[in-house]
Amino acid sequence: MKNIKNLKIQGNHNKPILIDVFFKETKQPKPIIIFCHGYKGFKDWGAWHLMAKVFAKAGFFFVKFNFSHNGLNRTYIYYAPANLPVDAPLVFVAHGFTGSAQGIMNYCGMNTVADQNGFAVCYPQGTIDSWGDNFWNVGYDFHSGVTVDDVGFIVSLASYLQSTYQLSTVNTFFTGMSNGGELCYLLACEVPNVFRAFAPVAGTIFPNGLTNNICSPTFPVPIFETHGRNDNVTLIEGDPFDQYWGPYLGIDTIINFWVDHNSLTDLVVDTFPNLNNNNKITISYKYSASNTNNEVWLYTHKSGHNWGDDGDVVIEEEIWDFFSKMSLNQSTFIEENYQSSRLIKVVDILGRKSTEKQNSLLFYIYDDGTVEKKIIFE
Repeated sequence: MKNIKNLKIQGNHNKPILIDVFFKETKQPKPIIIFCHGYKGFKDWGAWHLMAKVFAKAGFFFVKFNFSHNGLNRTYIYYAPANLPVDAPLVFVAHGFTGSAQGIMNYCGMNTVADQNGFAVCYPQGTIDSWGDNFWNVGYDFHSGVTVDDVGFIVSLASYLQSTYQLSTVNTFFTGMSNGGELCYLLACEVPNVFRAFAPVAGTIFPNGLTNNICSPTFPVPIFETHGRNDNVTLIEGDPFDQYWGPYLGIDTIINFWVDHNSLTDLVVDTFPNLNNNNKITISYKYSASNTNNEVWLYTHKSGHNWGDDGDVVIEEEIWDFFSKMSLNQSTFIEENYQSSRLIKVVDILGRKSTEKQNSLLFYIYDDGTVEKKIIFE
């Protein structure tokens, strides 16, 4: 059986469409099945690749594809050091409100860290709102009613890059500044199984951006927040009455949520040496537990709404240090995810609800989006 992934065809209005095809190489005509994903879905989600293989083995030519995201032509910048090995980590870096992929790449210094440590970097580009500003749809009050599906775009892009460049599907990470930091939290709440860890910079959580105002991942999520104590854009203490962005949570509340969620019991507080004698002291708070590799870190510095470069701390290096400490091998990833997942339902190859039975292909669907394929033989 042959499987070709992420073929690019040119759609209407110059919008590319990614397709996957599955078939047996028999050189004989075959009936075609075209699979269309659902609303806010994408071709790589769920067990559809397993279903595709079954149909291909049965003699069908199976095609699945991505609809364009909200009819938008989404873009990104991809950077990889020379001679990057197979299964190398992938780090996403998201720009802030009014920013750009090019701008955050030039600002954050992550390419240099990638060269030194051997990982790929992706800088996704947000869309343009009605005021002409680049943004990520995280739930700002003035973006009420906006339907751009940035979560779907990022998840689909991660899958595409992992497949195209043979990058790690386990050690894929996400960081971003300001609006990009808020996208970090949105992804951590809604698709934590796609990324191993998150490092928001000067970000916060906007309850309006969360599905049903709920953030309830089914397994631990490593988080590293960096925030300025004098940030006058995203106040470190939060603002429940903000009239522009909308109400948002304080960093203490957010960090405590993730600490409790990850069941962390130990805290180490440290102060970085003030090498520049500029009185801009960076303090680190590192939460951990002896039985888990799902830590929560918080760095606070005396600067304002920025990447946190006061000279004493190189934030991009600290972010990679955090990501590398949170890295997993494939078996650990499967164990951690499946141990904390809850079975939702069992379906057959046609998607019909089924009970467990012998000599049949069944799909076990869990509440974190993972799927197991099983055949129980007599």
